[in-house]
Amino acid sequence: MDYSFDFQSVSFGPLWDGLIVTLQLTIAANLIGIVLGFPLALLIMSRFAPIRLPAMLFVEFFRCTPAIVQIVWFFYCVPMLFNVFLGSMTMGILALGLNLMAFNAEAYRAAIQAVPREQLDAGIALGLNPLQRTLYIVLPTAVRVSIPVLLTNGIGIFQQSALVAIVAVQDLMYQAKTLATETYRPIETFTIVALVYFAVSFPVSQIVGYLERRRQLMMS
Repeated sequence: MDYSFDFQSVSFGPLWDGLIVTLQLTIAANLIGIVLGFPLALLIMSRFAPIRLPAMLFVEFFRCTPAIVQIVWFFYCVPMLFNVFLGSMTMGILALGLNLMAFNAEAYRAAIQAVPREQLDAGIALGLNPLQRTLYIVLPTAVRVSIPVLLTNGIGIFQQSALVAIVAVQDLMYQAKTLATETYRPIETFTIVALVYFAVSFPVSQIVGYLERRRQLMMS
């Protein structure tokens, strides 16, 4: 192979700007997914079918369709169907946030089911109403148990955020594509981008592994 590598020709300025946008997307989507995932899990576990079924349909839709289809649908279909015109960044945040919300809801649901019955009985004995039991007993336990899964889902959204480049959000992948076209150095550009994604994702994955091992030790 007579290809001559030249990493110095890759400008890090645009990639840095793209990384900032990617992190903004990731943080905003995680806020939506973490905060709204829990009430969605409660709706899924409702005894009333008119509440439970739409919530289940919402979750299954986002879990069973590709994220890229969801992003494109929000970008093109929402303005046409609902006459709502938002920026591409906002559309990307909504699409990724709702996707994460569906996956986090399943994580919360499993954690809620793991709450010991004795704790709920103690809450009833103390005279706590259902809302108070949910806020003071179920929510703290569910969050603590589901933290590893929430972090894993958060990493997934960070990686899937690259898909918003298709709708012209100037994230890391968008800047990389532009830079590779301008410099004719796709190998160097996308190698650096891959290393950036790895550098952000790997430490979080190690934290997840540590939390999982610690939880297993506490349970044993």
